[in-house]
Amino acid sequence: MAQHLLLTLIAPSCLLAAAPAWMVDGLLAPLRRVPWLNAVARVSTRAIPALALYAAALVAWHLPGPFGAALESHAWHIVEHAALTGTALLAWWPVLSSSRLFPALPYGAQLLYLFAFGMPMTVVAAMITGAEEVLYPFYAEAARATGMDPLADQRLGGILMWVPAGVVPLVAFTIVFFRWAAAEADDVAEGMDCPK
Repeated sequence: MAQHLLLTLIAPSCLLAAAPAWMVDGLLAPLRRVPWLNAVARVSTRAIPALALYAAALVAWHLPGPFGAALESHAWHIVEHAALTGTALLAWWPVLSSSRLFPALPYGAQLLYLFAFGMPMTVVAAMITGAEEVLYPFYAEAARATGMDPLADQRLGGILMWVPAGVVPLVAFTIVFFRWAAAEADDVAEGMDCPK
């Protein structure tokens, strides 16, 4: 579970936050030359489709069948991680994009979006934590370093997902709020012609 948290909450947000606009736009410019790719990129980086794609991937890959397939097949494990990371990049895009071609949302909309951002992970975490039986047979039979039974271990994994699902968007929400407040203060200062 910790690996999925890193792939969905930490790595994509750090990649987007660190990528300068010139680099992002340089990588995206070829997409604009192909009409259907441009349309896909434009739609998939918008808030609702991006969050829907992320939620669908997150829920689908945590269902017992796909999750089990990823545990039993290295190729499916790679596909799982690519899907989770790719859709998480799209999901963080409306908040962290530096692109001028496919820009981030305005600050107020980012705050609303971040409120919704944690919901898919919370739903998955609740499903895992609240299950009355072990959802993933692979883990039921796995050796344990601790004395926990498989159901308790699964519930701990669900709780570990639940906490970051709330904390990471809250931290992002706080950062966006203070950036918005600073931008508003700068606008007021410029409007009043006051020295900063």
